[in-house]
Amino acid sequence: MHPFSQSMKKEELTNSIHTEQAVIIGVSTPANGLERVNEYLDELAFLLDTAGGVAVRKFIQNLPYPDPKTYLGSGKLEEVALFIQENHIDLAVFDDELSPSQLRNVEAVLHCKVMDRTHLILDIFAKRAQTAHAKVQVELAQYQYLLPRLTGMWTHLQKQRGGIGMRGPGEKEIETDRRIIRDRIALLKRKLADIDRQKLTQRGHREQFVRVALVGYTNVGKSTLMNLISKSNVFAENKLFATLDTTVRKVVINNLPFLLSDTVGFIRKLPHSLIESFKSTLDEIRETDLILHVVDISHPDFEEQITIVNQTLQEIGAADKPVITIFNKIDNYRWVEKEPDDLTPRTKENITLEELRQTWMARINHRTLFISAKTKENLEEMKSVLYEEIKKLHIQIYPYNNFLYEIPETEAE
Repeated sequence: MHPFSQSMKKEELTNSIHTEQAVIIGVSTPANGLERVNEYLDELAFLLDTAGGVAVRKFIQNLPYPDPKTYLGSGKLEEVALFIQENHIDLAVFDDELSPSQLRNVEAVLHCKVMDRTHLILDIFAKRAQTAHAKVQVELAQYQYLLPRLTGMWTHLQKQRGGIGMRGPGEKEIETDRRIIRDRIALLKRKLADIDRQKLTQRGHREQFVRVALVGYTNVGKSTLMNLISKSNVFAENKLFATLDTTVRKVVINNLPFLLSDTVGFIRKLPHSLIESFKSTLDEIRETDLILHVVDISHPDFEEQITIVNQTLQEIGAADKPVITIFNKIDNYRWVEKEPDDLTPRTKENITLEELRQTWMARINHRTLFISAKTKENLEEMKSVLYEEIKKLHIQIYPYNNFLYEIPETEAE
């Protein structure tokens, strides 16, 4: 074996054992207060954990808006740099997408690897992608993110910049890489166009079934619910973006068959390049007949998560679909009973599950269900509601269908 190959294997082994330590960084503005930014950074820490790192400290600065040059103010940035140096930190992760110039300026001060939220999400997607379809989608999004940031990767050529006759190699090499990446992007787009046509053909074969899609914020229990309803074994774990590929199963409730799909989870600040790259995956939602919007009711920020999912559905052109909202994880819902003489205003933490149920049933103009996929609480009620809603849709969409056709009991994309 070539000695270089041996050294590479040793390095890969070391990297797999070493957990990267990181600082996570956010800015509190008048639009996003300190409490909300803390929640965002908690989610960023969870993203980092999913990617295989660990957040050792968070830094927040109050500013009217992020500094256009360095995101943070110079004093705060020096404070972060000092902490990184003294504690041998590997990585700094920023909660917002950094512009190419911000990225270069921040790296020059921190002297460590710097990532923004978009880069971290793309890294997780790359790690999670299993099928050729998902890998092409993620690779396209990565190249679209990388292209405007190429210049910052040529810091070793900084001494050659400026001056007469000093523009040669660096400029040529960057331009060569840009051309290679643009060619690769064009190739990946052609591949995705081919995949789109294949998916369209596959969806055409399912025309005589009502199609139901599970959607929701990432890590709300969609895959667990999919397994429960379809009695299948879709991968599920307590990590963000456990599911990237849309999985479709044929399900029968009583005598009524339908197709149930589990889709990629949404998240706040989901990169637009990912939405565009995952167009063919999200088509499954656009062409569905009924949406099951799964919500983690035990999450302290579940109302904002509902808003984010609804906004994303609007973005992809699926906001007009019939919806059933399924509040999951009622077994994890916790509330604190107020003392009788406590006159402070009630908050979410002081509201019982039954009161919350009445609130949301009145607030939403469609069906709402409260279940636990883990303990199977209210599962039969959910199946009964699904049966009634799908039966209505089936009679409306396929009045002449007599269920005499067959497709495989399990179908995974």
